[in-house]
Amino acid sequence: MITTTTKTIPLEQRVREKLKLVLDPELGVSIVDLGLIYNIVLADTHRCIITMTLTTIGCPLFAQIQKEIEARVMELPEIEDVKIELTFDPPWTVDKMSPEAKIQLGLDE
Repeated sequence: MITTTTKTIPLEQRVREKLKLVLDPELGVSIVDLGLIYNIVLADTHRCIITMTLTTIGCPLFAQIQKEIEARVMELPEIEDVKIELTFDPPWTVDKMSPEAKIQLGLDE
């Protein structure tokens, strides 16, 4: 039996796996599958910088999403700080969603 330890999985991939656990409160779909995560940068100071967008400008639930992102990513022992940079360039569209998210929301063709 082959086992994989978390040390062999790249940190960026483990961050992304934690982010997949964060659901958009209104849609009930992972922020990763919605295509809201644009970039993950891991600084040598144990800092994780996440560039993301929202489905709409002025989303009233961003504070809730932000808290959950920070809590999930901080579960990784290598991460000591999480910074979220919000951008609307490029703007989010349904084309950024994973095929699974489109199916889940009934948008599959």
